[in-house]
Amino acid sequence: MTAIQLEHFLSELRACVGAANVLTQALDTWSYTEDWRKKYHGKALAVVSPGSTEEVAAVMKAACTYKVPVVTQGGNTGLSGGATPDDSGLQIVLSTRRLNRIRHIDTANDAVIVEAGVVLQVLQDAALECDRLFPMTLAAQGSCTVGGNLATNAGGTAVLRYGSMRDLTLGLEVVTPDGSIWSGLRALRKDNTGYDLKQLYIGSEGTLGVITAAALKLFPRPKSMLTAMMALESLQGAVNFLAAARGALGPSLTAFEAMSSPCVPLLARHFPDLRWPFSELYPVAVLVEISDYDSDTHAREVLEGLVVDAMKSGTVVDGVVAESIAQSRALWSLRESISEAQGMEGAHIKHDISLIASSLSAFVIEAERALEMVEPGARVAWFGHLGDGNLHFNVLAPKGADAQAFVSRQGEINMIVHDLVAAYNGSISAEHGIGQLRRDENHRYKSPLELTLMNSIKHALDPLGRMNPGKVLVSI
Repeated sequence: MTAIQLEHFLSELRACVGAANVLTQALDTWSYTEDWRKKYHGKALAVVSPGSTEEVAAVMKAACTYKVPVVTQGGNTGLSGGATPDDSGLQIVLSTRRLNRIRHIDTANDAVIVEAGVVLQVLQDAALECDRLFPMTLAAQGSCTVGGNLATNAGGTAVLRYGSMRDLTLGLEVVTPDGSIWSGLRALRKDNTGYDLKQLYIGSEGTLGVITAAALKLFPRPKSMLTAMMALESLQGAVNFLAAARGALGPSLTAFEAMSSPCVPLLARHFPDLRWPFSELYPVAVLVEISDYDSDTHAREVLEGLVVDAMKSGTVVDGVVAESIAQSRALWSLRESISEAQGMEGAHIKHDISLIASSLSAFVIEAERALEMVEPGARVAWFGHLGDGNLHFNVLAPKGADAQAFVSRQGEINMIVHDLVAAYNGSISAEHGIGQLRRDENHRYKSPLELTLMNSIKHALDPLGRMNPGKVLVSI
């Protein structure tokens, strides 16, 4: 693009969204060009913040005319570099921060129409004000956005009961690469009139178009939500307990989180104010949450009954049921602080994997054995959403090891873990997305036919490859 063309393009963008919403100076754009983990750094031709779907369409038409690549960004809390521009300085970042309106809440249909830039916690609070529940819950819910959650098909802690964003979505509004608007916000539970187009965009990480709004499911607000933490002797014991909990609690079982014992010293070291509820260090702890539509009394009877029965049978060796909201939050704080504690501990290599529950124990045993052979002393501190088979299987450097030397072996460590995941028919990305972090690895594990089909969809919807290039797929 020549200097004259660049100035014309920027002038068109300013005309579309207002000059104050087009940032071009590095001092103003830098926070949009670095990912949350500070792993990826890029440059932006401009950061553009449309305030309506029509403004998004106008920006996309201008970008199409000048053949400018577009990287859509919400709260910039992703963990795979999926919303970070490259370092060419030729891409624009389209920020959805001004698309922040909750357009309509329909309690009769238990649905909400919300724009892509709405922060997840804002949506949760708006639902509660109407005596409804939007169940997606993430550690980053105070800053991540609905659009980002959709783009990565976010999971969170309540997938076991309510599903991922794919399961919570009734319809979408999307702006295509050429600036056309697809108005698919029909909040219908049944619509069997052809291809379900919304499913193409959910989880596509901005590579096919810009999600501007969504029709999402709401649920009746539970009368009670109760939390318990239990200690077990093994991961297989936790898997068996999960099956027992499902049988005893049915749909009231909302969350079933697991933490391995190496996570506990990290919490004690970096978050000393958090209190671990057990006097001994057991191999595995699970955090169980139930949602009850009867009463607090009924919820406590059911959950305490489950804990007592499990301890009598020897499945669980210790357990505690939260006596208050404050205690429940304290238990959840332990689980939600693990990732940050690992970061504070030093060099570590993250993996966001999923397997069927019955394979988890065998996988972990085999993976730990394989890692010990190539990196003696490496600490495997896994945690995650056991209820849906999603483990954050993170490998920390051996104590006293050279951090840079350890991180330089990331490719080798990844291959050991992910080859084993593939052998167990699992996935190398459960909820964080592929982005640029896992792009090349994804091509290693996807079949040639899968890649061909994915590239065909990409070429059909984005023939010039301008939408978030370099993410998910190798450039077409």
